[in-house]
Parts: sequence; C-alpha cells; structure tokens
Amino acid sequence: MTRDPHGDLDRIAVISDVHGNLGALEAVLADIAARGIARVINLGDDAGKGPRGSAVVDRLREVCETDVRGNWDDFLPGIADDADDGLVWWRDELRPDQREWLAAKPRCHDLLLSGRRVRLFHASATSVHTRVHFHHTPEEFAGMFATTELTGPGPEPSVVGYGDVHDAYLETYRGRTLFNTGSVGNPLDDPTPVYAILEGVADSPDPAPFGIQHVRVPYDVEAELAVARERGMPLYAEWAQELRTAVYRGRAVAQA
Repeated sequence: MTRDPHGDLDRIAVISDVHGNLGALEAVLADIAARGIARVINLGDDAGKGPRGSAVVDRLREVCETDVRGNWDDFLPGIADDADDGLVWWRDELRPDQREWLAAKPRCHDLLLSGRRVRLFHASATSVHTRVHFHHTPEEFAGMFATTELTGPGPEPSVVGYGDVHDAYLETYRGRTLFNTGSVGNPLDDPTPVYAILEGVADSPDPAPFGIQHVRVPYDVEAELAVARERGMPLYAEWAQELRTAVYRGRAVAQA
C-alpha cells in the first residue's frame, strides 16, 4: 500500500486517455513513481489518434492495477477493413491479442477511500460513448452518480471520476464530488499532460481525510510528433495541432 509520508494516507494515481502517446505516458509514469505512488488506475482510450498504441497498451498492462474500457477501446478492435483509412491504421497498429484485451476491459471500477465510495469509469454512467462535458446540466451531473447497467448494482457513490472529454476539472455539489482526470496523451484544456491523485485511507468505511489533486507533467511534444511522422500516421496535421495548442480539431474547423 502506498502511503503519504506527510499524512499516513494512501495515494492512487488515476490516468486516462493516453491515445497512443507513449512519450507523454512515460513522463507521467515517471512523475507518479517519483512521488512513491504504486497504485495506478487507468480510465481508458489507450490507443487511437496517436502513433504508438501498441507500445502504450503493453506499458499500461504492466503498471495498472485496473484499466477500464473507453470508447476507443470499445470500437477500435472491431473496425472493418473497409472503414476510414485512419481507423484501419490504428486498428492494425495493435496486435490481435491487444485488440481482444481492449474489448474485454471492465466498464467501471469502484473503491472505498476514507469512508467515501468512489466510482471510476470512462465517459458516463450511461455508456462509454455518452459524453458529459465540463459545462453540463444539473441532470447530467446527477446522472453521473446513478446506478445503471454500466455501473452494476451497489451503493451510490459520493465521488465519481471519469475521462473522455480531455478536460480536467473538479466539482462538488451537495455532498457529491465529480472530477475529470483530463488526458495524458491528448489534453484539450492545456497542452500539458495531466492526471489525478486520490488520497485517503483505502478500504476504510470510516470518515478520514480525503483529497483529489491534479498534476500536470511536461514532456517532449516534438519528439512524439517526430515518431508520428516517421510512421506515416494518418491525420498527422490534426494531431500535431492538438498536441501543440490543445485546440480540438473539430473546434478549429468550427471557428474557421
């Protein structure tokens, strides 16, 4: 168990949305290790969009105690041969055993920390494909804490963490906390990779100090882009724009 030397609390790193960006992942994992954190949970979208999905999947399988399914994990393994060339490229960059592993990942993970029930999934309690943005409605906020087919039965959580929108934030309302980890490999709020640290007493039903912290870790963006160029990755220009500016490719088109 990883303990906080200043408060005797357990710490868990929560990462998400690496999207084949091995350089960003290694930088974040080095920061996690330097903090003495041994528990890593990943919230999905391991491959696709970036150039090194296969290497990222292998690395995450090495270090993560849990890796939940994202929308790219869900649809990429089943991409048909006649699909968009980019999707086929990212599918074929993965080995057959990696595609099977991505498609079989769990959709939700629950844990107990300082008396708080914490639920972690990729996008929402409804589906790995249902998106909830930072600017959401009260109904969308409430829905993140609901018991659904995706979450399975069990007590309603008081803390929910997710990824998907690549936009890190933390919100508490009427005793319930919703946070987004942001993205390691494809951040769209700030170009710097970001992850979250949960802090508390693990597996304890008793109230105790509890915290959530976001951490941003710089890395060599241009080196990762050089790999994408060398490998002839599709949609390189769009990928480069997002990594350098954190401006989503769809947003740039809309504003043009």
